[in-house]
Amino acid sequence: MKSHEIRVRPTVLPIFYEKWASILFLPLRLWLGWEWLTSGYHKLLNPAWMETGEALKGFWARAVIVTDGKGAITYDWYRSFLQFMLDAQAHTWFAKMIIFGETMVGVALIIGAFVGVAAFFGALMNWNFMMAGSASTNPMFFLVSIFLILGWRVAGHLGADYYIFKWLGIIRNPHSLVKQT
Repeated sequence: MKSHEIRVRPTVLPIFYEKWASILFLPLRLWLGWEWLTSGYHKLLNPAWMETGEALKGFWARAVIVTDGKGAITYDWYRSFLQFMLDAQAHTWFAKMIIFGETMVGVALIIGAFVGVAAFFGALMNWNFMMAGSASTNPMFFLVSIFLILGWRVAGHLGADYYIFKWLGIIRNPHSLVKQT
């Protein structure tokens, strides 16, 4: 085994490294991408998100409230982080980052470009929304994102990743991931 080669044990599920599995990832990738894209698009059209960030400020303000010893946020360190963001008036620029992030994750998943990276950043956003006390659709998005991260080698095979990986020289061998020289 070469020093730049990563071996995959035969016990790993073939769904995460066999090309035929890309058809199983396609509907999940398109669905999640569409959800992220439409979420970002709706925020883009909303002045409370795009212009002032007041929508995000309201979300953070509701999340940090503690009544009767309970609040939406379980961990004090995360509540302190959001309170810091509120005090710094970070909602004015952070709302735009959320819009950009949601839109870009959606586009990347739909076209199948850097699926593992896009799914990671989508999962990171979901994790933050859940930490702030918002369940909604976030647990399902998070679960699908983790599945796409695990299958990063083949999840974008029916998309731009096929051409990107070929251009980068990454071989999709079921037993190793090798950069061609």
